[in-house]
Order: sequence, then C-alpha cells, then structure tokens
Amino acid sequence: MNVELLIESNGTVYQPILPEGIAWETARSGSPGKLTFEVIKDDIINFKEGDPVRLKVDGKNVFYGFVFKKARDKDQIISVTAYDQLRYFKNKDTYVYENLTATELIQKLAADFRLQCGTLEDTSWKIPARSEDNKTLFDIVNSALQITLMNTGKLYVLYDDFGKLTLKNIESMKLDLLIDSETGENFSYESSIDGDTYNQIKLAYENKDTGKRDIYIAKDSSHINEWGVLQYFEKIDDPTGAQAKADALLGLYNQKTRSLTVNNAWGDVRVRAGSLIPVYLNLGDISPKTYMLVEKAKHTFKESLHTMDLTLKGGLIQ
Repeated sequence: MNVELLIESNGTVYQPILPEGIAWETARSGSPGKLTFEVIKDDIINFKEGDPVRLKVDGKNVFYGFVFKKARDKDQIISVTAYDQLRYFKNKDTYVYENLTATELIQKLAADFRLQCGTLEDTSWKIPARSEDNKTLFDIVNSALQITLMNTGKLYVLYDDFGKLTLKNIESMKLDLLIDSETGENFSYESSIDGDTYNQIKLAYENKDTGKRDIYIAKDSSHINEWGVLQYFEKIDDPTGAQAKADALLGLYNQKTRSLTVNNAWGDVRVRAGSLIPVYLNLGDISPKTYMLVEKAKHTFKESLHTMDLTLKGGLIQ
C-alpha cells in the first residue's frame, strides 16, 4: 500500500513525516469529510491553517481539503485536522427561493460561496417555494433533498470528491464489496420500528376555498395490526399530487429500520458515506444478501495496514 499525503503552503509542497497513521472520515449528511494525522515538526516543513492537503492511496485520489486546526505538544508533534469543501456548508445564511431543483440550489450556493462543483446529477423535482432563515447551508440542502425524497422516492447524497462538490443518486453508488462474517473483526446489528418507521401517512391541506381541511391518507393495515398505528403527519401548502406523495411516503417508511456497525474491516477507498454495499450476514430478520447504505465510514491507514469502521443503515433500501 502506497500512501501519499502532501501539504502545500505558499507554493511549496511538503511531504511530512508521519509518526502515526492517517484517519479519513465521511458522514452521509450534515458533516464534511475529515482527515486527521500527526506531523513531526522539523526545520523544513512550514504550513498554516487554510493550506490545501491531499491524500492519495495507491495512486487513487482519496481526499482534498484544507488545514483547519493544528495542535502541538512538547515533543514537537503537530496534530492536524483538515476538512474538505463541505466544511463551508457550516456557514449560515438566509435564502428564499422558488421553482428550483435541489441540484440548482446547490449550484447557487456553490457560486455564492466560491466552491468548486463536479458531477451534480439532476434531481428533476422542482421545489415550488421555500424560505430558509438563518440556517446552515447543510440544513438548507438537506431540506431540499428531503423534499425531493418525499416526492420522488429518490435519495441523493452530496459529498466532496477530491475537491469537487458531487451529487449522486445512491443507486449510482453501489459497490461490489461484500460485507460478510469474514469481513471485519466484529459487528453489531439492530432492527427497530422506533425511529423512521410509519405505517400510516396523513397529509393535511387547509382549503381556503371551502374553509375545510382536506385530508390525504395512505396506510398499511397489516403492519398496523402488527405494530399498532405509527403515523406520519404533515401540513402541505399545495394539494397537487398529495395522494401520490402520501403513497410515496408510505413506500419509504412502512418498514423496519436496520443499523449495522462493522469494525476493522479490510479497507477499500471506494467506500464512503453514501455508498451502497451488499451485506451477507446471518442477521435473523433479513434475507442473506441485502444492500445497505453507508451512513458513516472511517478509514485508518497505518504502516502497511488499511482498515475501516462502517456504520450502515437499511430500511429505505431493499
């Protein structure tokens, strides 16, 4: 395994001496990609906050970001934290927009905050009108992607691909890496109807013409008999396609959620938060081979060893 980490400062590129390993972490939503490592301070290396950092493994682009934090101890070991472009999605602002897709919204935010875009798949669904006041860019985009999911049944993931903002449907992020009983050192599994599980969807529209409330319902009687009524309720501003939306929400949420953590699996740099990977484990309540969504991934590169810890989720994905 060939790991190359470079830091550029004022036109000079440094390849630092690393006493320990490197950790690369990604989360599916709400957090930037993160790279942490330690550097031995010598008479040559000199870098500062804001300087770009890039990581390649066996010639493959893995991480491109910027130094955000440095901490030094008495032994002159510098602990470094770098984030990719999504760190700037922690910025807060107010946006009022109408008739934009989530893709177009991301393009607008990227232009406003001078961020670089790569492949942004077309989410198609036009969001009629929305006001976001004093929200982080993460919250603004996540709301748009959630609206898109509720109306189309399609889940998209925003991430930074080596310095380029990238938006993809998770269906295009399937990997052939198999998680089985031999993959990792240990795993833990949980199934639940306590979170995002709903077997009855109720949408309400305040009809100003009639002065009454119009109700749109979708439900699964068999799961109601099994679990009791687990209701999702939402007030809607536009009744257009309301019943189709209720049916789509039922299709999304009328199932158990499943979470699986795998520790110290053999590493593969293709795996990042948002990836779909097949799971082949005896988990008791699911078929032997099921795709699960990577919610979090932490890769550790140490000497010649590359391992990863994964948090996976099932429920929306079958």
